[in-house]
Amino acid sequence: MSYSYTARPPKVRAMANWATFSVLLAVVVIMLGAWTRLVDAGLGCPDWPGCYGFIKVPQSDSHIAIANARFPDTPVDVAKGWPEMIHRYAAGTLGLVVFGLAASAIRQRRSGVPFKLPLFIAAFILLQGAFGMWTVTLKLWPQVVALHLLGGFTTLSLLTLLVLRLRKFSADQAVTPTAARVTPNKPEQPAASLAGFRPWLFGGLLLIIMQVALGAWTAANYAAVACTDLPTCQGQWWPEGMDFQHGFDIAQHVGPNYLGGQLTADGRVAIHVTHRVGALVVLGYFAILLILIRRRDHSRELRGPAGLVAAALAAQITLGLANVMFYIPLPIAVAHNAMGAGLLLSVIYLIWRHYQLPLQAQVETATHTTTMHQEITA
Repeated sequence: MSYSYTARPPKVRAMANWATFSVLLAVVVIMLGAWTRLVDAGLGCPDWPGCYGFIKVPQSDSHIAIANARFPDTPVDVAKGWPEMIHRYAAGTLGLVVFGLAASAIRQRRSGVPFKLPLFIAAFILLQGAFGMWTVTLKLWPQVVALHLLGGFTTLSLLTLLVLRLRKFSADQAVTPTAARVTPNKPEQPAASLAGFRPWLFGGLLLIIMQVALGAWTAANYAAVACTDLPTCQGQWWPEGMDFQHGFDIAQHVGPNYLGGQLTADGRVAIHVTHRVGALVVLGYFAILLILIRRRDHSRELRGPAGLVAAALAAQITLGLANVMFYIPLPIAVAHNAMGAGLLLSVIYLIWRHYQLPLQAQVETATHTTTMHQEITA
């Protein structure tokens, strides 16, 4: 019994390449969103999807006069309008790519290409666009801003999962059904030393998601500068007067312009300190988990993905510390957002590779059997 191989379907390969491009574009959109927020350009255009009723930021004297007449309470600031519109252009391009992937999945659904996930991502992109609109029309209401940030990370995660599934599907199509008959009907389980890590990996993913949510809430309420010293906050390990009830009040009423934030200083300190504590919890959890994986991964299958998580976590902690030490410099703050996405994706990739361990064991067993058969019959 032997393997026979066929060429990868060009359409599936092209779809996988476009999905990879969408992941890269999603990272750019997240970084542009961070840039827009950090330069206080979230309301650089008071309407949506245009800017003062124009498709681009008004710059000529006549267009600026028209724009100011339309929105007398928010005069045109070209320097803040462009970051907002560039972010929208990139997000719109990402939406078009995602819709194209969904259309391609519909056309190829009979071939077994992942079908439901691209459609779900397309629907989620529409929801994310709605949150982008509400971010502007509700004047940076923290609840919506935080959900919009989380939506960006969710979109990136889903697109990454789509890439992994398409790459796997394309690789599987390179082997004809002849090889499939070699695989036992009952799939093998991962090595006993690694099988027990699955719930702990998902626990780590949950911690990362919670920390991302805390980061989003910190950014939405302008709490990143509430503590400007390390390792203490305002000279205290546990600042007095922290107002957790006010800081985490998700029932803030709609109405004020939230540019710059509306929370009290004690509320912002509570948010900032909670984000720091969350970072320590994540660091401790993954330090232990990754060490245990390294000790028990005798086949070295997870060494690479685990090392990627460790590198991303170290970089993210370093950038977070640098943010405080250097008072939120724009390049470091944007990189901190991007590395947060990188850390999330590295954990997702580690879980994906853990799920592939049974399949890899099957393939290795089948390959070994085929090699022995060839040697005997030679």
